[in-house]
Amino acid sequence: MPRTLVIETATAACSVALIAGGSVIAAFHEEVGRGHAERLVPMISELPDGGRAERILVDCGPGSFTGVRVGLAAAVGLGIGWGVPVHGYGSLSLVAAAAFRDDPGSERLAVVLEGGHGQVFMQHFTAQPLEAATPLQSLYPQDALAACAGLAAIGSGVPRLLALDPAYPARDALPRAADAPLLPANAAALPPRPIYGRAPDAKPQVRA
Repeated sequence: MPRTLVIETATAACSVALIAGGSVIAAFHEEVGRGHAERLVPMISELPDGGRAERILVDCGPGSFTGVRVGLAAAVGLGIGWGVPVHGYGSLSLVAAAAFRDDPGSERLAVVLEGGHGQVFMQHFTAQPLEAATPLQSLYPQDALAACAGLAAIGSGVPRLLALDPAYPARDALPRAADAPLLPANAAALPPRPIYGRAPDAKPQVRA
């Protein structure tokens, strides 16, 4: 992997990392909830060489509508300024990759991220190879719990599942930019476009 700046703002975390040769040179990770736009650029500037890299990798979502767009805007802007390519990855893929690293015996799991409007984003992943095993869905917690099909679940949406079943095998987690080297090449080569995971809330008016 060439020297890469990783930008992660799709969830409650604001996270950046500078990576070269598959190793993390430096990284910062904060749970900010909101305020990604205020924290992101200062965090990048605190990296060695101001985060300057030969490539930029950014979380395209799904996640927070505003967070996703903040990260993409920064990545595309820096890419133009530095004259370097910008690629994307999915938030659920990164959470899955870190979970399989932490539990190497696991073969399949469900990633559940906070989706807003009382829903969660949910998708199954397999470890070998690391890839999505089901379509991305936006579900209410009771439906997501059923769709997990007994698999261990991980992600920021897990507290909603545990509120329904406190004994369910689940762990809260947020994506971290420093985990980007865990992604297979195809998962870190998405076009830098938002993945919303749910239809827009605003509907166009239909003229009578």
